[in-house]
Amino acid sequence: MVALAVQAGALARGDLLYAVLVDPFVQMADMPDLLVQTLWDGFVAGMLYALIALGFVLIFKASGVFNFAQGIMVVFAALTLVGLHEYGLNVWLALLLTLGVMLALAVTVERVVLRPLVNQPDIILFMATIGLTYALVGLGEFIFGGNPKVMITEELYLPKGSIELQMFGGFVSFQKLDIAAAVIACVMIVLLSAFFQYTRIGRALRAVADSHKAALSVGISLEQIWVIVWFTAGVVALITGIMWGARSDVSFALQIIALKALPVLILGGFTSVPGAIVGGLIIGIGEKVGEFYWGPLVGKGIEAWLAYMIALAFLLFRPQGLFGEKIIERI
Repeated sequence: MVALAVQAGALARGDLLYAVLVDPFVQMADMPDLLVQTLWDGFVAGMLYALIALGFVLIFKASGVFNFAQGIMVVFAALTLVGLHEYGLNVWLALLLTLGVMLALAVTVERVVLRPLVNQPDIILFMATIGLTYALVGLGEFIFGGNPKVMITEELYLPKGSIELQMFGGFVSFQKLDIAAAVIACVMIVLLSAFFQYTRIGRALRAVADSHKAALSVGISLEQIWVIVWFTAGVVALITGIMWGARSDVSFALQIIALKALPVLILGGFTSVPGAIVGGLIIGIGEKVGEFYWGPLVGKGIEAWLAYMIALAFLLFRPQGLFGEKIIERI
C-alpha cells in the first residue's frame, strides 16, 4: 500500500508520512552496510539485555519475587571485582572473592528477606527488593566510593580493537569486545538453560515454580533452592557487569541500563528463558534501528524510551508476553 501510494504521488519527498514510512527503508536499501552495522550493534545490546533479564526470570520462577534489585546487583558485582583488584588482589583471586560475595549476598537475602516473608503478599516481597536495592547502593558507595571506575579488561584478557569486513559496497566494523560479549552471553544462556532443564536442581526449581507446597511435600528445600537461584542470578549479574563495564565505566548509572530488562521481560514473559532471549533481541535491535533511522525525525534520543513504548503496546494487547502463559482464574 505504501509503495502504491508513492507511485501514485500521494506520498512525496518532504512529506511527514514519506519521512516516517518510506525514507528509512530507502536508506536501508541504499546503504546496506550501515544496516548490517546497526543490526550487529543491536544484536550485541540485545544479548546483554537478555542476560540481565535472565537473572530476573530465574528468581521470579523460583520464588515468585520480582527482584527489583537485579540492576544494582550488576553494579555491585562489577564494583566488587574492580574494587578488590584496586586493593592489590590478583585479578583471579578478586574474581573468586567476588563470587564468594555474591554467594554471601544470596544466603543473606534468603535468611533476612525471603524466609521471614514466606506467604506474604507479593507486593511485600517486591518492596523488600526495593529496600535491598538501596541497601546495596549505600553499601557500595560506602566501601568503593561513588566515582566511576574502569573495568579491568586487560587483566581479564578481554580483547581490544576491531575487525573490519568489506560487504555490500562498504565496511562493517565488529568490535572484538562486542564479539566476546555476544559469545559469552550466548554461552551463559545455553548453559543456564541446560542446567535448569536437565539437572536435578533444575527439576527442583521447576517444581518450586509450580507450587511451593507441592515441592515441600516431596522433600525439596525451598531455602536451598532460593540460595542457589539468587547465587546464580548473582553470577549472571557479575558477568553482565563485566561486559557492560568493559563497554563503559563501572558506575551506579549502569543500573539504569539494567532496568531495560523490564521491557524485555514484558515482551518475553516473566517465567520464560527463551522469552528473555527473544525479548532482548527485539529490544536491542529495535532500539538501534529506531535510533539510527527514525531518531532524526524526533530529535534523537529514541533509545531512551522506545523499549518502554514497545512494552506498553504489549501490555495493551498481549500482557502475558510472547512466551508467557495466560492464566485463567475461575471464580
